[in-house]
Amino acid sequence: MRISSAGITNVGRKRQNNEDNYLVNDRLGLYVVCDGMGGHAGGEYASQVAVTTIEEVLANIRDENVAKGEIDDQITQEKLKYAVRLAGKRIYDLAQAEPEFRGMGTTAVILVFLNGMAYMAHVGDSRGYLIRGGEITQRTEDHSWVNEQIKAGLITAEAAKHHRFRNIITRSLGFQEEVEIDTQVLRAEPGDIYLLCSDGLSNLVTEDELREMLVEKSFQQTARDLIDLANDRGGDDNITLVLARVDSVTE
Repeated sequence: MRISSAGITNVGRKRQNNEDNYLVNDRLGLYVVCDGMGGHAGGEYASQVAVTTIEEVLANIRDENVAKGEIDDQITQEKLKYAVRLAGKRIYDLAQAEPEFRGMGTTAVILVFLNGMAYMAHVGDSRGYLIRGGEITQRTEDHSWVNEQIKAGLITAEAAKHHRFRNIITRSLGFQEEVEIDTQVLRAEPGDIYLLCSDGLSNLVTEDELREMLVEKSFQQTARDLIDLANDRGGDDNITLVLARVDSVTE
């Protein structure tokens, strides 16, 4: 597979430090966005541990599958879960050992391309989108308090955007010793564009705006323009995004 990619992060206009981290590894076909929490250095540390651990665990995933001569979707998703689970365990253990890191954690959204397939895993409210055929779909479901209220019919999606509890997430890596991880697999198609992002972007830019900018502009320019748009609308959180476009499914 041939993938074009871009990644960018920005502290935003309201925060003093950037607790987001991301990974773009075209050799592995691996892309990650993590949004840390915990204040001061805790959130930044948690998101960095997650990114590093996930890359470390999945570094040989392609070689292992090539050696077997086959790709098993279930096994690949289990490897993804293991990588994310280990990241959460490391963060949790560090938080228990160091009082200044108590309560730190991170979201994570991960994308892996392998043998014509796209595998995604996520925990928290960082999102994964797919733009295909000019249409955009949110592939991940927010693990957040407001999303639970939306599903229960207690508030609207529009009200959730401005709700005072919109930043409360119901799942994260490191806050609990174990966490449930959502995974999915899609067949990749030429022209597919995947967007991974923290809520510093998704809270301030609509899906229609994302679709329009991703379809009509160059990759690198789009990443910068999306950061600028979120900052123009207040930049009240760190803003991070990773773009990955499927240029060819066959080598």
